[in-house]
Amino acid sequence: MSELSTLARPYAEAVFRMAQGENDLAGWSSRIATLAAIVSDDQLARLIADPAVSADRVADLIIEVAARTSANAAATSSRCWPRNDRLSVLPEIVSQFETLKASAEGTLEATITSAQALTQAQIDDLVAGLKAKFNRAVNVQVAVDPELIGGAVIAIGDQVIDGSVKGRLQQMSFALQG
Repeated sequence: MSELSTLARPYAEAVFRMAQGENDLAGWSSRIATLAAIVSDDQLARLIADPAVSADRVADLIIEVAARTSANAAATSSRCWPRNDRLSVLPEIVSQFETLKASAEGTLEATITSAQALTQAQIDDLVAGLKAKFNRAVNVQVAVDPELIGGAVIAIGDQVIDGSVKGRLQQMSFALQG
């Protein structure tokens, strides 16, 4: 994971600087996310992995597909990714770009994973608590993972707040094995 992070960082920072220069962080966020989705397509992934297909041909195919989407500018400006064998790192580039974007906008990106679907009131309460704790605006994504048994896990960057039953059971297990 740290290797992917290290490889993605300069690309994420370059795209971020370009987006800032164009004063279009939201637009570039959408473009590179779409580009990552295009590259994740099974047929294109097979072509990318095929050593008989040149990096320039892969770049041309990506640009051709992206021309029909909002990702056209991102694909055109990122011809170096296939040449440098960095298409597999694109999801991490997107993730790091989003972190840079959130920091520039003064917001935090949080993922709330709960054992059961949360009501909007519960989500609003959690967001209010996170805003108070971190003193910043918080954008949340909500997911459900029944394996948590109960409670929720909140991830903000490298910080994880584990209030799940599964997490507490694991803590008790470690303490007993101690």
